[in-house]
Amino acid sequence: MDELTDTQRRFAERYEEGRVPWDDPTPPPEIVALADALPPGRALDVGCGYGRAVIYLAGRGWSAVGVDFVPQAIAEAQRRAAAAGVSERATFHAASATDLAFLAPPFDLVIDVGCMHSFTEEMLAAYRDEIVRLLPPGGQYVLFAHLRQASDPEREDGPRGIAEATIYELLREAFRLERVERGVTQVEDRPPWNSAWFWFRRE
Repeated sequence: MDELTDTQRRFAERYEEGRVPWDDPTPPPEIVALADALPPGRALDVGCGYGRAVIYLAGRGWSAVGVDFVPQAIAEAQRRAAAAGVSERATFHAASATDLAFLAPPFDLVIDVGCMHSFTEEMLAAYRDEIVRLLPPGGQYVLFAHLRQASDPEREDGPRGIAEATIYELLREAFRLERVERGVTQVEDRPPWNSAWFWFRRE
């Protein structure tokens, strides 16, 4: 089974079993702060889950698109957008973040709250190329990722994580890092992860 299919299966099982600790009605404060700071435009959330960020941004006047490779998540996101009365401004697609050919640029903002850190090296390159295609110079890319050292063993109980140096190497030719905030994330009763928020600007 290839890596993408295996990851899809793992996340689909989580949704089916209700093990979705990121199911919160509002997005993280970092996304709320973006909505406060930026004029409404066109936004893309890769790995959108139940669509909380997309729905929130749509409610603030954005035209927002969410993509997730778990169909159950997309179906629920669509239901929640309809219940919130923002379906006209909130669009969802069941697809991989590494293949977004069905989306046309430009977007003003791309956010990723915990998607990239599950990718293999090959998937990372495809993902980066899609973000570069969709986000024009001056656009903002905001990433939340679980971090790991290159020497850390793979974890079977959660995301593989990504080395901070890998993020910078992946994005250095097309993006400028504006800010990073490092911290620790605790999910359910699992051991905590090192994590960080990154604010990048498309060059």
